[in-house]
Amino acid sequence: MSNSHLYEKLVKRVTLGAVSISISLILIKFITCWFTGSISLFASLLDSSIDLLASGVNFFLVRYALKPADADHTFGHGKAESLAALLQSAFIIGSAIILLLSSTRSFIYPNELQEPLLGIIVSTVSAVVTCILVLYQRYVVKITKSNAIQADMLHYSSDMLLNIAVIIALCLSWYGITYADAAFAFFIALYICYNAYHIAHNAIKDLLDHALPDNDNLRIAEIVASYPDVRGFHDLKTRQAGPLKFIQLHLELDDDMPLITAHAIADAIEKHISKEFSPATVIIHQDPISVVPIEMMK
Repeated sequence: MSNSHLYEKLVKRVTLGAVSISISLILIKFITCWFTGSISLFASLLDSSIDLLASGVNFFLVRYALKPADADHTFGHGKAESLAALLQSAFIIGSAIILLLSSTRSFIYPNELQEPLLGIIVSTVSAVVTCILVLYQRYVVKITKSNAIQADMLHYSSDMLLNIAVIIALCLSWYGITYADAAFAFFIALYICYNAYHIAHNAIKDLLDHALPDNDNLRIAEIVASYPDVRGFHDLKTRQAGPLKFIQLHLELDDDMPLITAHAIADAIEKHISKEFSPATVIIHQDPISVVPIEMMK
């Protein structure tokens, strides 16, 4: 199976799984929250609701990003993934603000919890199910490097921690420590904001055509240097849109090298880089070594 087909299969499967799990957890948590009155469990319900909204956005935008290039989008639709990640960060910040307000109110006006054992059981089940989803998302991110799935994974990771915090808060509240419920919800909201910052930061980098990581650029330089007839290279430019990397550079070759030979060398390097950074679009311009000083002055 090719990298692009594997990428498509994995991201479609994991986004569908995220939506399905979110719907199930929302229904369970809503019923439990109604009976227990827990603010931290309400925080978990709110976070799951935002998860569903964010995963729904992912579900559609990731599929749009997988569409091949067309006449109106000659570089493809890959940036829709980064847009999905940026929208997720907005959803997360919104939920965190609501949670901060709710936890502050609950801290000032604490309520006695009802049926805390039910809340503990439901939160435990939620934590286990979410953990399974996060592990699968981590596997998908490791293979695909998808920003949208990585954002979703961070989102569900915070949800998993939220469920664990709810369990602790309910246990403490059971023993009369009534402020624990609101306190945990408050700090969870701060943690959610922290995650949202990183999601937005990575999404904006891709939307603004940030260069590939330094290690990738160094590897490109190593590949070019491995060809003995190449005198050097310059004007390396890299970026990424969704799974697709865009790499272009100017190759420095001897003045008297035949055009057919220069073309063959550039073609071999393009294929080498494309294979190592698949999926990638690689463009190499060949410069005679004598014009390089002029090129560098442009």
